[in-house]
Amino acid sequence: MRRLGQILVVLFFTALSAAGAVLANEPVTGLVVGITDGDTLTLLTAGHDRIKLRLAEIDAPESGQPFGTKAKQALSDLVFDKIVRAVLVDTDRYGRMVARVYANDLDVNAEMVRNGFAWAYREYLSDTTLLTLEEEARRGKRGLWGLQKDQRVEPWVWRRPKAELPRVRKPAATGLAETSCGNKRYCKQMASCAEARRYLRDCGLARLDGDGDGVPCEALCR
Repeated sequence: MRRLGQILVVLFFTALSAAGAVLANEPVTGLVVGITDGDTLTLLTAGHDRIKLRLAEIDAPESGQPFGTKAKQALSDLVFDKIVRAVLVDTDRYGRMVARVYANDLDVNAEMVRNGFAWAYREYLSDTTLLTLEEEARRGKRGLWGLQKDQRVEPWVWRRPKAELPRVRKPAATGLAETSCGNKRYCKQMASCAEARRYLRDCGLARLDGDGDGVPCEALCR
């Protein structure tokens, strides 16, 4: 019993040490094996650990927003299936590690802003050069800055709770009748992952995506 207690103590302090490494800007190198959206990726380390990383100080359009798919593709073009170095700076409220990511000498976070695929994230900003890059992208109408003004909604605004009135879809080009979003409001009411995705995408039911990663009802959409 004493031996078990000693092991648990060692594991506890090892975990504390690992957490401290994250906050101490400890770099991690690995292969990018997944792209969730324009500011979130999955890294596979040499030790075969999978780490979900949120790019620090930037905010890209969510999957359900205009330009969300293009932002995801832009990040994929920069890093997918490539070895990157991630400088870990924090852990967010969803348990994701927050990092500045580099592909060779390319600052990926800055590149996403420079090309108009992400905003500088004001709430968590320490590198003010990202504001300069954002302004340059805006003036050059790069990426999302080429959209109409009413389509350029900052992700942190878009994620705010919306009025939960059902939104009616426009009729499809096939001439089918309009489809109402119905009265479902919670993941437990969804019959399938496909239905949950439809309610998130077409009905604006943001509560289905509690962690803001673009995947609704994760118990269904594993």
